[in-house]
Amino acid sequence: MKKILGVEFGSTRIKSVLINEKGEVLASGAHDWENQLEGGFWTYSLDAVWAGMQDSYADLVKNYGEKIESLDAIGVSAMMHGYLAFDKDDNLLVPFRTWRNTTTAEAQNELTREISFNMPQRWSGTHFYQAVLNKEEHVKDVAFLTTLAGYVHWKLTGKKVLGIGDAAGMFPTIENEYDKEKLAIYNGLLKKHGVDKKLENLLPTPLMAGENAGVLTCEGARLIDPTGTLKCGAIMCPPEGDAGTGMVATNAVRVKTGNVSAGTSAFAMVVLEKPLSRVSTEIDVVATPSGKTVAMVHANNFTSEINAWASLFMEVIELAGGKIGKGKLYDALYEVSLKSDSQVGGLVGYNFLSGEPLVGMESGIPMVMRKPDGKMNLSNFMQMQLYSALGAMSIGMEILAEEKVEIDAICGHGGFFKYPFVGANAMSAALSAPVTVMKNAGEGGAWGVALLALYATENEKPLEDFLDMQFASCEKETTIASDEEKAKFARFMVEYKKGLAVEKLATEI
Repeated sequence: MKKILGVEFGSTRIKSVLINEKGEVLASGAHDWENQLEGGFWTYSLDAVWAGMQDSYADLVKNYGEKIESLDAIGVSAMMHGYLAFDKDDNLLVPFRTWRNTTTAEAQNELTREISFNMPQRWSGTHFYQAVLNKEEHVKDVAFLTTLAGYVHWKLTGKKVLGIGDAAGMFPTIENEYDKEKLAIYNGLLKKHGVDKKLENLLPTPLMAGENAGVLTCEGARLIDPTGTLKCGAIMCPPEGDAGTGMVATNAVRVKTGNVSAGTSAFAMVVLEKPLSRVSTEIDVVATPSGKTVAMVHANNFTSEINAWASLFMEVIELAGGKIGKGKLYDALYEVSLKSDSQVGGLVGYNFLSGEPLVGMESGIPMVMRKPDGKMNLSNFMQMQLYSALGAMSIGMEILAEEKVEIDAICGHGGFFKYPFVGANAMSAALSAPVTVMKNAGEGGAWGVALLALYATENEKPLEDFLDMQFASCEKETTIASDEEKAKFARFMVEYKKGLAVEKLATEI
């Protein structure tokens, strides 16, 4: 039996998963961690990286119930992008700057304009250029830039490589390499600021899923398992970002497929048939682990307002002397939304606890509005809450519709889809595509990168076909919204867009 390890460094948890050659989970482990604000930047220390990995792996071994002396393959994934800069002697020059930092707006605006490509604030190339604009002392010493996944992989193998999906969030890629034309423009901007460096010489080598990314060294084995039990020699797959492993974990890497992760925030990713015709700051363009172009729409706000109202309803029930479990309450609230009328009672709302770039809001205020002649009841109220959660993302997805991007299937995951049918039905109406929810949540990105590691051991067929085989026996449910549901959501969005002006004014008071 093969033993394949997948490790993902998430924002709040480091998750380890052990699978066999069938993709079945044998054991898992976890370690909780938190970022710190240091010198004005959100960061994690490198010591915390290794302590967390070792604790997560030790937890996995404990849950597995026996010693693990060897592994067939290993995959590493992490929160995407950010900034890890090293000098020629491999010393870290500044603390790791994570995706959470929003300190690179000046660089984002200039780069997006100059290279005609959206360069989000969290991308590594944007961080480096902002350091140049800031005239930071460390810039002159930078010899290597990478992401967190790339850093961990480098220390485990000695190889400075990166999966193409994660690489596409350091700098734009074309197929299996960085975009040479855009690199030339970027390097020209560096030179204008007196920086005599070529970005391509600083970046890790991009690799496609299944390519040789090195093997676990003996030093690397000790970094995972300081007890010395784990031996070196395991095959390592190209390290990937959490978006790429999320696509793998939902079998959404084929053209015209996508996935939506919907929880506190939400993002939709769609694999494109052809490049977008214009640059849009609402759309991030990245890649699947096999190099196909992906459009990503990210919403800062999603289910938090639904959760807030559910807590209020819980108080009302308790005030009346009743008692209900949290899960049962959510089930009832989702279920009652199905009885809403065709106009959603004339209700509209905004779930903006924070700013929402997709609709131009720098800050947010949750809001509910209703028409005097509308029907204010629980069914309409809950339908409005579900629809408003989808509002900003829907506007972002309209850009893809204008580009005539076709979507054959969307896989949904996250709390929004926990109750059968309801969330998937609303999402299907918003995206005009079938929405599939896997019955088994798997182990998320750690399981996704474990599958990529398994693929590295048997990559005779395309990644898409390999994943189809892995998911063939997964129990799932697909929802296709009716024409009536689509029309109801469309009517809601007309009112939603009108009300954005009121929301904007409210944030300025």
